[in-house]
Amino acid sequence: MRWWDIERVFRLERELFPEDAWSRGMFWSELAHARGPSATRRYVVAEEDGRLVGYAGLTSAGASADGAEGTDGTTGTADVQTIAVRRDHWGTGLGSRLLTELLRAATAFECVEVLLECRIDNVRAQKLYERFGFETIGVRKGYYQPGNVDALVMRLTDPSASVDPTGPRDLATPVASTIPATPVNGVEGTETHG
Repeated sequence: MRWWDIERVFRLERELFPEDAWSRGMFWSELAHARGPSATRRYVVAEEDGRLVGYAGLTSAGASADGAEGTDGTTGTADVQTIAVRRDHWGTGLGSRLLTELLRAATAFECVEVLLECRIDNVRAQKLYERFGFETIGVRKGYYQPGNVDALVMRLTDPSASVDPTGPRDLATPVASTIPATPVNGVEGTETHG
């Protein structure tokens, strides 16, 4: 994701998550930490025929893009910030591909675990995360506002073990030509946000 993608990402964000959509400023702030040797974020977009069909983002703590150790000697924890797939692309494997890309980033950041929050009422997303090996470790009451919806806190240890190294890597290539006949890790695409 680059600065010129923000307006399209913001429009899709508002369409998919009208109650708790991120602001443009939040995306700008995240991208400010996504480049250079001290980058701590990875944001990607997926396009089909020039149309934005999905995006995802991850942040890491205690690690940097060059794999440098954190101040406590560990290599860090990543947090999935968002995954979104246009409704007409649900069931195509795109959600799985976006999550795979985030797990590759977590691996590149040398993170030992990945955390995320998932709406308690978003069963599609929960199934996606569980197929990748995420486990529920807690609940955050009223996390999603203004709807006061609880969030499941989920964790994946060793993100490198959940990534198919032979899967598609180039999200800039048109979606229709890069989705494998069998979805990565047997997971179909979904709308997720966490």
